[in-house]
Amino acid sequence: MTAGNETAEKPARAQPGPVTNLLAGGVGGICLVITGHPLDTIKVRLQTQQPGQAQFKGTLDCALQTVRHEGVRGLYRGMLAPLIGVTPMYSICFFGYGVGKQLQTKSPNQELSLLQHFNAGMVAGVMTTVIMAPGERIKCLMQIQQSMKGEAKYSGSMDCARQLFREGGIRSVYRGTAATLLRDVPASGLYFGGYEFLLNWLTPEGKSRKDLSPGRVLLAGGVAGMANWGWAIGPDVLKSRFQTAPEGQYTGIRHVFRELVSIYVAVCFRWGKIHLPHRSSIIHSN
Repeated sequence: MTAGNETAEKPARAQPGPVTNLLAGGVGGICLVITGHPLDTIKVRLQTQQPGQAQFKGTLDCALQTVRHEGVRGLYRGMLAPLIGVTPMYSICFFGYGVGKQLQTKSPNQELSLLQHFNAGMVAGVMTTVIMAPGERIKCLMQIQQSMKGEAKYSGSMDCARQLFREGGIRSVYRGTAATLLRDVPASGLYFGGYEFLLNWLTPEGKSRKDLSPGRVLLAGGVAGMANWGWAIGPDVLKSRFQTAPEGQYTGIRHVFRELVSIYVAVCFRWGKIHLPHRSSIIHSN
């Protein structure tokens, strides 16, 4: 038997199991927070500015003012909540992705279609909301409180969590869950489906993914991250404003949407979009 035949008859590599995805997601999540949190702070502060009271002229101005008044540390404000939650959250994300794939396969070596990868990604988006929604609520409140007038209400992320629970119970902690689902379910599907599409597209004919250079893998992750945020930016604006608004200001995310449309029309959905492609390229390439 020739070496060529041996190669041809070699069985396809089995898909990584949920446990492998769990570990990979944890490591990837830590890298995401470290590299992406400063830009996330800028994004949230721009998204939550009130009509007629804009403190920042744009992305660069927000970054400069934050560093000038709070130091570099200000860009990392509120990082404790996502840092604590990101490992289990991204572990659950990749675990959910693995479960989503297994639900659609009949054999361990079955090749999934792009639609099936998209569906598996949406399963991951649903599962991560359990951690993502309260983590985002705490993170956003911590990120904006230094840019607001008056004394800081929360001394830290843990104090913020305690006060939210004391004031409104678990419902207050999970405020914005619907908006988080609206953002993350389709976005996760786009990320995983897009990543698979790009890996296939970047793999030379006659080669396998194992032959891809690190640069091509990074490119696939970065572009997939941009596709993720291409959908997510609109719901993310709704989520950030709803989660940081005083109690009673909005009845729900539809109320936020109607207000934004009446004031800003389409402009509001572009807030933060200048730096989001760069942020998503960096964090999703890790």
